Amino acid sequence: MILQNISNGAIKAVSNVCVRQKKRNGNKCTRRLYMALPRLTPQEVTTVLQTNEYTKEFNGQSSVKYYDSNQLPSNNPIEDARSEAQCLFTKGILLGVFDGHGGDACAQVISKRLFHYISACLLPKKLLKQYLNTVNSDNKLELLQMFNDRTEFISENKDLYQASFLSFMKDLADNECTTEFQMETALENAFMRLDNDLSNEALLNLGKKNTKKFLEIATSGAVAAVAHIDGPHLHVAGVGDCQAVLGTLSEEDGWSAKLMTVEHNTDNRAEVERILSEHPPNERSTIIKMERLLGQLAPLRSLGDFQYKWNKKTLREVAPYIGEAMIPPNYHTPPYLTAKPEVKYHRLTPRDKFLIIASDGLWDLISPLEGVRLVGEHMSGKVTLSSLRLPCRNMKLSDINKMLVQRKEGLKKKPLDSNAATHLLRHALGGTDYGIDHGKLSRLLTLSSPVVRIFRDDITITVVYMDSEYLRHCPP
Repeated sequence: MILQNISNGAIKAVSNVCVRQKKRNGNKCTRRLYMALPRLTPQEVTTVLQTNEYTKEFNGQSSVKYYDSNQLPSNNPIEDARSEAQCLFTKGILLGVFDGHGGDACAQVISKRLFHYISACLLPKKLLKQYLNTVNSDNKLELLQMFNDRTEFISENKDLYQASFLSFMKDLADNECTTEFQMETALENAFMRLDNDLSNEALLNLGKKNTKKFLEIATSGAVAAVAHIDGPHLHVAGVGDCQAVLGTLSEEDGWSAKLMTVEHNTDNRAEVERILSEHPPNERSTIIKMERLLGQLAPLRSLGDFQYKWNKKTLREVAPYIGEAMIPPNYHTPPYLTAKPEVKYHRLTPRDKFLIIASDGLWDLISPLEGVRLVGEHMSGKVTLSSLRLPCRNMKLSDINKMLVQRKEGLKKKPLDSNAATHLLRHALGGTDYGIDHGKLSRLLTLSSPVVRIFRDDITITVVYMDSEYLRHCPP
């Protein structure tokens, strides 16, 4: 633990004082807290930052070259989740970041289930039926290859989740769809059906052994940003305030940031008007209060959070388990919340170098353009971390010279971290106009669990690098 040099009693005392005095004394609380914390060495800072980093390289058969990911908790346990996978039938790559609230349960469950729903929505009927025919056999087909997946559901939950998923697959196989396949519709269908299954699973288990657990999943919530990349086709589905940003290099070698998600909060006037238009005019003053839905929930779209979706009759049935306080004030014409994502499409070109997907814990600290510039600098500086290798034989001297010049320039930006997500973490937490402030980093990494939430949120980052050569040879 990074707080091992401070007694639990001292941490608790400092935490309580800071929480009580934050509004009264502003930065005085901050300075007093910092004085009580140990100072980490540069190596200890690096060890903490690199604890959860991960890199996955691909074999050159897709437009994704590799991705870097990392997480830094603020809550205990962390309420963020991440997931990455490759669809085994369609070969598309899925990457997602999930930001939970009201606990970690909903985000953790969604991160393990949503990609299966998406992959099912991408299959033609023939393959859907083929999958269903193998479910109870020794040759059961797998839809996904998951990466860096270290957790497993307990058996009773897993059985129920599998039953829900098979029911969804059967519905897809039996659906007499006459319209042409649309990726946007497939992503929306996956999000909405999983959300509906979370509700049904909770209500079916009322009064049973796992009632509390399933209600915890249903009444906590999660926002999400999920990218599907297949060749030159990039789709990003967003719910809430996680963001995905595409880093593009111009012909003048300048970076630009293309937002691939829309934030669903009260800063988004169109989103506020959408919600208000779905309810009677006499509720306009109560639906959005204190920049929150019904004065309580910050994101205006999310998965879970069924206390803003269930009808009054259902809420009264679950009240004995979740408490009357869970029923929001001015709850007249539900649902007030949807899990329907907004989907954006972009056709990738060789100029599109990477995609950053992150929870708002990162975007609270840096802007999308700043994030893109940091990753762009990391790209040019990272080449100096390994020995020089010529990409092919018989290179012209002019091309070799160009590589050497680029390497020389990269030395000026040589990063401390080979993982781009870790690089973003380091600069988001410790960056100043004059470089990295080690003291600032040390302080933010040694704050105790009750206090750290005042200064930063959980942070989850995935940086996806595109294969420019692959994209260069994609048909128009």
